[in-house]
Amino acid sequence: MEPEYLKHAQSLGNAELYELMTMYGNDVLRYAYAITGKEELAKDIAQEVFIKAHLHIHTFRGQSSFKTWLFAITRNQAFNELRSSYLRKVLLFDTVRNKEKARSAEADWESEQSVAYLRNVIMGLSRKLREVLVLDLEQELTIKEMAKLLEVSEGTVKSRLHRARREVERKWRCWEHESFEV
Repeated sequence: MEPEYLKHAQSLGNAELYELMTMYGNDVLRYAYAITGKEELAKDIAQEVFIKAHLHIHTFRGQSSFKTWLFAITRNQAFNELRSSYLRKVLLFDTVRNKEKARSAEADWESEQSVAYLRNVIMGLSRKLREVLVLDLEQELTIKEMAKLLEVSEGTVKSRLHRARREVERKWRCWEHESFEV
């Protein structure tokens, strides 16, 4: 489904809505989860996003990609939920574990510890740094798309990404050093 069509749409049929949900549903869900840290809340937000997209498709003008437009709705909905729920603690999206054969229990444990630590480091970042890192790594948005979505300059996005990566790398190196000294 081309954005060219969507920017002229006044409404969406069930088949079109289903196609959009199939195309973008997981991305919207992961982004909502990255912001809220709550799986059930993220599912509710994702559902709400597609309801709003369905009801307000006529407001999409094609000035950004359709995915970016959905992310803007997701971001607004997630922050509204966070403000209204007074949620304070955020956990990163579940990681997908590789189902490798013949892994030892020790290797599995070490991998789980690494993933848990990295998740904690990322979630320990400020919301602004965490958000750009997730949009970059998980959603693969461009600097320009992130700037538009977050309503900041491209320079601000670059700066936040640099600071987020530097902080994660610094903490990761410290942890690795401490882990292998024992």
